Amino acid sequence: MGGIGLANRGGHDLGWAMGQKDVQFVAICDVEKSWRDRVKARVDKQYGNTDCAVYHDFRELLDRADIDAVTIASLDSWHVLHALAAVRAGKDIYVEKPLGMSIHEIQVLRDAVHRYGRVFQFGTQQRSSQEFRQACEIARNGRLGKLHTIK
Repeated sequence: MGGIGLANRGGHDLGWAMGQKDVQFVAICDVEKSWRDRVKARVDKQYGNTDCAVYHDFRELLDRADIDAVTIASLDSWHVLHALAAVRAGKDIYVEKPLGMSIHEIQVLRDAVHRYGRVFQFGTQQRSSQEFRQACEIARNGRLGKLHTIK
C-alpha cells in the first residue's frame, strides 16, 4: 500500500492498515517534510527495515507498479483529485471524508471507479458508532425540540 496525506487522519488510517497482517506500506507521500519524516520512522519501526519510500509528489507514488491500494487523507479539496489519479493508475482506494467539494466531483469519481473496476471505500465509519447513532435517535425523536436549521 501507499499513503497520500499523512497528518492526523492519514496517520490514523495508516496505523489501522499496518495492523493488518496482509498489508505492507511501501511508500508514503505528503507535501510536508515533517509529516513524511515522522510517518516514515513509524513505518520503518513497524516493519523493522528502512524500505518505505518517501515522496513529495503523489504522482511518483502512484507510478509504482508494486502498490495495489492507497489511503488518501490529504486536504479536503484534494481528495477527489488524488482518488481519480489513483483509480486511473490502477489502485484501489480508501478515502477520508469529506469525499468531494461538489456532487459533480463525486459523480466523476464514482464513474471512474466503475470504469476502471477499482475497489473504493469511503471513511464514514464514525456515522455508525454508538454515540453518533444515539445522537441521531435523540434528534429524530424530537427530544431536542423542533429542528429548523441543520448545518
